[in-house]
Amino acid sequence: MRNRQRGVTAIGWLFLLTPIAILGYAGVRLAPLYLNYMKITRALDQVASDYKDGGGDPTSIRTTVDKHFEIDMVDYPTIKDLKITRDGAGWLVEMAYDDEAPLFSNISLHVSFDKTVRTGGAGGGG
Repeated sequence: MRNRQRGVTAIGWLFLLTPIAILGYAGVRLAPLYLNYMKITRALDQVASDYKDGGGDPTSIRTTVDKHFEIDMVDYPTIKDLKITRDGAGWLVEMAYDDEAPLFSNISLHVSFDKTVRTGGAGGGG
């Protein structure tokens, strides 16, 4: 006589749901980092539209970004991590930083972010 299989056992469910739970938890831990990155992206895009005529200097651009960071409550990265370089008739504003989210005990998730916008000018290389 043959036994019929009736489905997944409790141990089978444990093996199936554990990886899904770990991925879900990692997503929950990474969500604040990506929300912060979205605030930074929005601030840099607003600065690019504010200085679309190419006017301004690095100090005024840095001040404008700092004001946007204060409004959006961005604590990390700081304004000191902002890199502003000349790009033809305009400016190239770059925010590159790394962030970490703790996962389990001594295991953490490391994420690198990089956002660059151009302000004004044709942006010709040279």
